[in-house]
Amino acid sequence: MARAGHYCVLAFLMFSSTPAIAQENGDTLVTEITAAPKLKPVKNTFESIWLIDNQTVMVPVKGTFEMDFQHRFGTLKNGYNDFFGLFASSNIRLGFNYVPINNLNIGLGITKYKMTWDLNAKYLILPQTKNGGSPVSVAYYGNIGIDTRPSDNFVYESDRLTYFNQLIVARKFSEKLSAQVAPSISHTNFVEGYYSEPGKISQVRKHDHIAIALGGRYKLTEKMAVLVNYDQPITKHKSGNPHPNIAFGLEVSTSSHAFQFFAGNYYALSPQLNNMYNQYDYTDGQFLIGFNITRLWNY
Repeated sequence: MARAGHYCVLAFLMFSSTPAIAQENGDTLVTEITAAPKLKPVKNTFESIWLIDNQTVMVPVKGTFEMDFQHRFGTLKNGYNDFFGLFASSNIRLGFNYVPINNLNIGLGITKYKMTWDLNAKYLILPQTKNGGSPVSVAYYGNIGIDTRPSDNFVYESDRLTYFNQLIVARKFSEKLSAQVAPSISHTNFVEGYYSEPGKISQVRKHDHIAIALGGRYKLTEKMAVLVNYDQPITKHKSGNPHPNIAFGLEVSTSSHAFQFFAGNYYALSPQLNNMYNQYDYTDGQFLIGFNITRLWNY
């Protein structure tokens, strides 16, 4: 009878969904239930949703409202004539974001250049976890931009629209070092010169453009870090091919602020316009000073 009881208990343990270790102590079967370790997400891969000109995988906690202020001065190349670009025509973007549910960030912004409004969203698909699980974080970012300037260049109102889609893969290697890679595709409904004459299509430029961005952060102290970013265009057009962007700078952060000060080659503050049309060439010394400021409130 005791042996039959042992068999019943063993069968229960084999088919139980909870891991267990069994020991036989005389006529008594002693079981020790062990719970599977819970995977914990890695925190603070980056300190901001921005890595200079690109989004990071970071999504603030649910209920966070964020305001972004982004600024790009003119090129340094003109030297003292416009005080190294500080007195040149600048570009500014004001952005507002909110996290309505876990892992989803939605936002709205307006940029001085081409008076472009953008509606954007980012979703953290997969977080990097400790103790096994995923070795990287994966997020999707996309936006729709609309050129709101009065213009006769647009044949249709839909020609004002541009689109951007990006997959961001990041890893926090240590408490100091984080890096990410982000392939993207940009689309514009209207390309300048596309309608060379009514009803005739010119193939000078493509409407879709593929690029890839690489970036990283290295913390110097608890609140200060070095940032680097590189954007490489991949699609080739018959004319007006964009130049790559290389940027580097410093970040100072607190629990509710992040301030990034840097030099790079992008001006537009719209990722699709930067990737498709950037004409600032870093090999010719055409760097622009810029900064990003973010402020967070949690409700």
